[in-house]
Amino acid sequence: MGAGPSSEAEREPLLVPSYAATNSPAVSRVYGRRWLVLSLFSLLALMQGMVWNFWGPIQNSAAHAYGFTQSDIAVLVLWGPVGFIPWLLFMWLMDKKGLRASLLLSAFFMLLGAALRSIPVTDQHLRRWLIHGGQFLNGLAGPTIMSAGPFLSTTWFAPDQRATATAVASLFSYLGGATSFVVGPLVVPAPNDSQPATTMAAAASVFSSSIQDRIQLVMYAELAAIAVLFTAVLLYFPSRPPMPPSVAAASQRLSYRSSICRLLSNLRFLMIALAYAVPTGVIAGWSGVLDMVLTPAKVSQVDAGWIGFWSTVGGCVFGVAMARFADSIRGMLKLILVLMLAGASLSSTWFTLTCLSRVTHLPSTAAILYTSCILLGIFVNSSVPIFFELFIETVYPVPEGITCGVVTFLGNLVTGLLLFFLTFYCTDLSWLNWCLTGSCLFSLILILFFRESYDRLYLDVFVSV
Repeated sequence: MGAGPSSEAEREPLLVPSYAATNSPAVSRVYGRRWLVLSLFSLLALMQGMVWNFWGPIQNSAAHAYGFTQSDIAVLVLWGPVGFIPWLLFMWLMDKKGLRASLLLSAFFMLLGAALRSIPVTDQHLRRWLIHGGQFLNGLAGPTIMSAGPFLSTTWFAPDQRATATAVASLFSYLGGATSFVVGPLVVPAPNDSQPATTMAAAASVFSSSIQDRIQLVMYAELAAIAVLFTAVLLYFPSRPPMPPSVAAASQRLSYRSSICRLLSNLRFLMIALAYAVPTGVIAGWSGVLDMVLTPAKVSQVDAGWIGFWSTVGGCVFGVAMARFADSIRGMLKLILVLMLAGASLSSTWFTLTCLSRVTHLPSTAAILYTSCILLGIFVNSSVPIFFELFIETVYPVPEGITCGVVTFLGNLVTGLLLFFLTFYCTDLSWLNWCLTGSCLFSLILILFFRESYDRLYLDVFVSV
């Protein structure tokens, strides 16, 4: 089904002549600097995720300070998926010019966006436009930040560390979103925390100004962190090491046009791409407005922030652990995904029914909401690096950046469609929980019928021997 397996000519290593001139049997090498490269990339991903998810966790405070409605918050979150519209350009740049050029451009967009939204103008109408513009520019960094992790791991890391490096590079963006769940509610006070002592109108004006000052403080801090990271990437971030870390890293890849054609004609790839894009896209939009989802359950802004934080952090930690496990016993990616998606389906069903306690009469306590939501985040978010590794194994020798660029675009397309509907149907969000449950079940069914293959692993294990 789909495109046939790669030919022997496509698996044949393409070695740089200087490697052969050494007359050494070793044609691959790993460098200690790979950890510095991974750290810079991951920290940029962290900041991109923080900026993207800045407004959702403080939506009550933002409404009090700037007059943002729930539709406004949904649009601010929507700018992340909208930034994926020119994803083909970023994938072309990564394929032709390497990771350095693509990452520098993305970091520049992040810096410009963080500066734009931090301009302290007094005109509230202009201020809102600057905030929206800054969020859009930050979204333009998403195509590289969210899809280049597997490309970086293949370029710099040995086969027994690839999945782990992919997990770290891919999940730090999610960790940034988790950090904003805590930083925002802790630094920016919620409106219901105020106890005005003077007239209601005067107290509201003073408190609104205090919220704006706190929001401005967080935005300045994020701007400073992005500026430091942009400078570090500008000074040192090589596209590739002097020698490749594996046979697969040095092998011939398909051209940009051939890669796109192969991906779109491979039914196995399209099947697993949908299995990834639907649940991860839905949970990204759902978590971006988690405060709105939990408000009917009488969960405060701070508690909703902690629930979102621990669910995402749990997914990141568990994802790295499972990636390390996948590195130690190779060829088990499908089984790992089946177990993760089964857990996600059960957890999302539990959470959805708990939120409908008036109908289901199930107990709805803070502990149950915490547990079900955290388990959901653990199972869905931790599946991301496993999906990425399976994508690359399935369509090798398509370049990693192009493969993951396509699937992250599909995931953000799902997020964008979800948030678009949310701008019209934002009064009762129970439908959003059912979408989350259905997406997990849909993905589980697709994975159960998926036939896995490991072309890249075959190259590293057999050709390198």
